[in-house]
Amino acid sequence: MATSPLASSSLQFSLSFPSTTTSITTTTHRFPKLPNLGPSPSISPLISHRNSTSRRTTPPVPNKPHFRLFAKSPFVFGKTKRGMAMVTITDDKYIAGILLSSVLFGFSLFCVLSRRNRRIDQKQQHADRPRYEIRSDPAGDSECKASRDGSQTDVIVVGAGVAGAALAHTLGMDGRRVHVIERDLTEPDRIVGELLQPGGYLKLIELGLQDCVDKIDAQRVFGYALFKDGRRTRVSYPLEKFDSDVAGRSFHNGRFIQRMREKAASLSNVRLEQGTVTSLLEENGTIQGVQYKTKTGEVLKAYAPLTVVCDGCFSNLRRSLCSPQVEVPSCFVGLVLENCQLPFPNHGHVILADPSPILFYPISSTEIRCLVDVPGQKLPSIASGEMANYLKTVVAPQVPPELHDAFLTAIDKGHIRTMPNRSMPAAPHPTPGALLMGDAFNMRHPLTGGGMTVALSDIVVLRDLLKPLPNLNDAESLCKHLDSFYTLRKPVASTINTLAGALYKVFCSSSDQARNEMRQACFDYLSLGGVCSNGPVALLSGLNPRPLSLVLHFFAVAIYGVGRLLTPFPSPKRLWLGARLISGASSIIFPIIKAEGAMQMFFPTTVSSSPPQK
Repeated sequence: MATSPLASSSLQFSLSFPSTTTSITTTTHRFPKLPNLGPSPSISPLISHRNSTSRRTTPPVPNKPHFRLFAKSPFVFGKTKRGMAMVTITDDKYIAGILLSSVLFGFSLFCVLSRRNRRIDQKQQHADRPRYEIRSDPAGDSECKASRDGSQTDVIVVGAGVAGAALAHTLGMDGRRVHVIERDLTEPDRIVGELLQPGGYLKLIELGLQDCVDKIDAQRVFGYALFKDGRRTRVSYPLEKFDSDVAGRSFHNGRFIQRMREKAASLSNVRLEQGTVTSLLEENGTIQGVQYKTKTGEVLKAYAPLTVVCDGCFSNLRRSLCSPQVEVPSCFVGLVLENCQLPFPNHGHVILADPSPILFYPISSTEIRCLVDVPGQKLPSIASGEMANYLKTVVAPQVPPELHDAFLTAIDKGHIRTMPNRSMPAAPHPTPGALLMGDAFNMRHPLTGGGMTVALSDIVVLRDLLKPLPNLNDAESLCKHLDSFYTLRKPVASTINTLAGALYKVFCSSSDQARNEMRQACFDYLSLGGVCSNGPVALLSGLNPRPLSLVLHFFAVAIYGVGRLLTPFPSPKRLWLGARLISGASSIIFPIIKAEGAMQMFFPTTVSSSPPQK
């Protein structure tokens, strides 16, 4: 094998967790060919076997079962048999910067962690939280015409959105008798929930719902295109090892939901009813069912051993089952561009604009959705024309030339929609007889389009937990199985949630020079290709939702940014800016991990399902 021009000398240093010892060694060797790492074990049953032959040509060194990843980048990550993260530097001009940045990273991390004060007020929050929402029936129980016999219904599902409809079909296919109560059964019209990542599509296949993206003019999505300051780069989903049908899907949200509702309603043991659930019915600390009003105004009660609340981001029942801490960091302004072509067909487009990102992606063969992120909750007025003026003067100059005219035309048509972007960590109060799911339970910034992936993944977890139970009326066994739900969902959900929150903060412009350096470093890091783009995109797409991989790539971006600052020669000003960059990166990701629950996220089997401390 020919020796690589970079193979003559390489510098390696290892970051061992949780140890604080840093070891530096110098080695001279030939690089082995990049091994075929394969996909995540959790989705291996759906992988095509057409390329099953191993590509590794050089066997590993005896008694040292480890691998190294090499790419055309200043450094890449691997792991050793002791679980250590390895960085290999293959570009001499980055050596000084990387060494100094590593020292700065360790010092900054120590400072950040040393300032944290652990405030344990969980007991007080639990005492102050509202109890179950139970409303007295003004008409009296005699007018509530629903049977209390548990044999009538196994599961009540509140809401028939993406989560509710998919759950109803899944449990119905398992033979459960499901009663779905949805406030409005007409086709929804939303400007979010229109992009399903490949990881979510794999879950859709696992649930037998993949045909719900057929006959709605859904478009296949193969990756993203990034734009910044006149530069553009494309990053593709790592789909080489999957069947040709596996890709992202983008569509009209309402059409997708209607297809799932129709499929759920086609099962004889699934009952779909229009009504508004007003309260949960509690008896001796256990949720027995719900009280609701039909579309004719009649007040009824429905009973079942299990009630699953998935009534969306505006849920009026979530306070009964969790401690919601909803944040609204920004709002989306939505437009539909017609009869134009994206610069990169079948790709989502992210413009790193000022002050925050702009998204473009196809939702049909003739329509492109544009979402303009506006920080804060106060928007320019649409009625007075302030919004149109803002879009034309501030946003339009930053739109790619290929879409500029269609963007202005869409503004002139006047069909401008807005939607607040909500973020809410999962903080459940495990309650016998009830469960939260979907946006009613957990939300993240929609920048990465991960909401439907999390919801479908949760449904797979719940289905597998309930399968061993032939009879849900066994309250004790049901409680034991449901207690595991909040724990088992955590690694996948927390990884996608953390990535969404961190990426949004990195992609927004800032008056802080260190934050802008982090933004530029992220763009350049993804532009490197190889493991530097495949790793983050695998996280974003839900194909490899591993928390440790997320943290490693996030700080790889930060270290790469410091390396850029300190080359060719470091100066005191650049050293200080590099320290601020690392500190800023820590201040972005650590609070998000803390809100998600660090122990539940990284070590889910060692903790209970109680909510993380605030």
